[in-house]
Amino acid sequence: MALDESQQSDPLVVIRNGKEIILQAFDWESHKHDWWINLDTKVPDIAKSGFTTAWLPPVCQSLAPEGYLPQNLYSLNSKYGSEDLLKALLNKMKQYKVRAMADIVINHRVGTTQGHGGMYNRYDGIPMSWDEHAITSCTGGRGNKSTGDNFNGVPNIDHTQSFVRKDLIDWMRWLRSSVGFQDFRFDFAKGYASKYVKEYIEGAEPIFAVGEYWDTCNYKGSNLDYNQDSHRQRIINWIDGAGQLSTAFDFTTKAVLQEAVKGEFWRLRDSKGKPPGVLGLWPSRAVTFIDNHDTGSTQVLDVV
Repeated sequence: MALDESQQSDPLVVIRNGKEIILQAFDWESHKHDWWINLDTKVPDIAKSGFTTAWLPPVCQSLAPEGYLPQNLYSLNSKYGSEDLLKALLNKMKQYKVRAMADIVINHRVGTTQGHGGMYNRYDGIPMSWDEHAITSCTGGRGNKSTGDNFNGVPNIDHTQSFVRKDLIDWMRWLRSSVGFQDFRFDFAKGYASKYVKEYIEGAEPIFAVGEYWDTCNYKGSNLDYNQDSHRQRIINWIDGAGQLSTAFDFTTKAVLQEAVKGEFWRLRDSKGKPPGVLGLWPSRAVTFIDNHDTGSTQVLDVV
């Protein structure tokens, strides 16, 4: 089904279409390989292969080369390449009608200056020059308690603060209108209440959005439990909290599949004969995948 221009501005229309094919256009080592230049050469093949969206790594200045410890959100010079190279890549993607997905890392942010408690929880000298009130009290700031899980070791952003949400929406709008991103992926979505994702999507109006709500599956000892109903329900609850404006990665299906391919095919149906993940309950909101930079990368992390 083709969408006209007016329909493309409505996230719900795109989600209901259910025909997005997302390419994760990087891995954990991509920052070592002049990635914007490298990826630019691949755009024609990406388009020819039928991908509607290419998910790019975090594009902002970061203390970690992979981009997941952001500091100056308005600086587009990263280990993947310069701002000019990034914008050239995005222009080429637009020419080939492949949407660019921004990796939205807004659960935490590394400060520039020591503040309350001797922690780097101030942002002096850069855009979004927040003080310690922008940081949750759980992670050393003067803000409120976190509305989600903590990302340890880094100041966590307090999304209950109206000035924080306004600044983040302005930044996301900038990514959409000035930089050239069309879709969003929300990193570490467990770290703050999903109602804020709803507010950010309504404010910045991405065409398509997906959340990384990575929750621990149900286990019996060290064995994956057959019944994952409560696990997938938590993902669905997150989608509901986001106003049904975002999809979510189907971590339930991913975990079940990695056991099923070992010969445990009985896992592929739930007790009602449906697929056992989010796919079986709400397919238009389920983004299925096999591995990503966290679960199948050189980080060698345990999988859900």
